[in-house]
Amino acid sequence: MKKYISELAMACLLLVSFFYLSKQAAEVSNNLAQSNEQANVIVVDPGHGGADPGMIGVGGLEEKKINLEISLKLKEILENKGLTVVMTREEDKGLYDDASRNMKSQDMQRRIALINEAKPVLTISVHQNSYQDSGVKGPQVFYFQHSAEGEKLAGIIQDSLNERLDVARAREAKPNTSYYLLKRSEGTMVIAECGFLTNPDEAALLQSEEYQDKVANALAEGLVTYLEQKV
Repeated sequence: MKKYISELAMACLLLVSFFYLSKQAAEVSNNLAQSNEQANVIVVDPGHGGADPGMIGVGGLEEKKINLEISLKLKEILENKGLTVVMTREEDKGLYDDASRNMKSQDMQRRIALINEAKPVLTISVHQNSYQDSGVKGPQVFYFQHSAEGEKLAGIIQDSLNERLDVARAREAKPNTSYYLLKRSEGTMVIAECGFLTNPDEAALLQSEEYQDKVANALAEGLVTYLEQKV
């Protein structure tokens, strides 16, 4: 009888251990799956939108429109490569309430909240530049000065833009400590200024679908190269 009770207790112990180990294995598997999913997630942030036009260039050209057009093209390219893309906006609309007393501040805060919630492997914010000297042109990529991964990503994207857009005077990726998005993002993030809307030639190019395709492909190439090197 004692032997029977001992065997029964051992069987119960083994059964409990089996269920515990099965639960642990399921949790590990779920965590790995979630980690793999996040490794394929990229946030694309078209700068400005809605009441915020961004930079105003030649002939009243608004930055927000160019940002969105390039970002949507970038999204399509990345998705065709099997990556998951989260957009902060997909239309001419800001991330703020119409009744907000400070639309710009609320917009920026919500972009950061969206980025941090998505937990992407990286984020790219697409913008256009401007300068008082209309002769200045060319792409420029910014990263948070204290982010080693941001510096690496920015450098790769900058090289891709310089090469694919045939930039005459190639720039290097530039560190920054003041841009809100770069400071507040929890992960790796860069801001890509694709060109100068105050330069007549570049402004004309940035409005053409062919050149937007070139820019989007250059950005995608940089992002994918970074991911391949990160593995």
